[in-house]
Amino acid sequence: VQLQASGGGLVQAGGSLRLSCAVSRSILQINTQEWYRQAPGEQRELVARLSSGGSTTYSDSVKGRFTISKDNADNIVYLQMNSLKPEDTAVYYCKVVDRRRLAYWGQGTLVTVSS
Repeated sequence: VQLQASGGGLVQAGGSLRLSCAVSRSILQINTQEWYRQAPGEQRELVARLSSGGSTTYSDSVKGRFTISKDNADNIVYLQMNSLKPEDTAVYYCKVVDRRRLAYWGQGTLVTVSS
């Protein structure tokens, strides 16, 4: 399975970005879709999770501002990010876990939020 993340860039605080993660395999064969981020000098952290049953989980720092979703037809996982803050600056990674519990990562896309 290959993942291609895109959509990062430079945005002012309060702005929005939508990240995309194109998955080479049908999302219907995927159990879990996730977005992580890693800021400079920090550990990678889970930002959002979309489980196969449709339930979503968000970190406290992004709850109410970020939304994870997917397009089953095009095999794309999205992360809509609103009301961005400078502390959201990080490299964002998508990850999927298939039905065999194998995990696959995308290459990361940089999000920079200026104050």
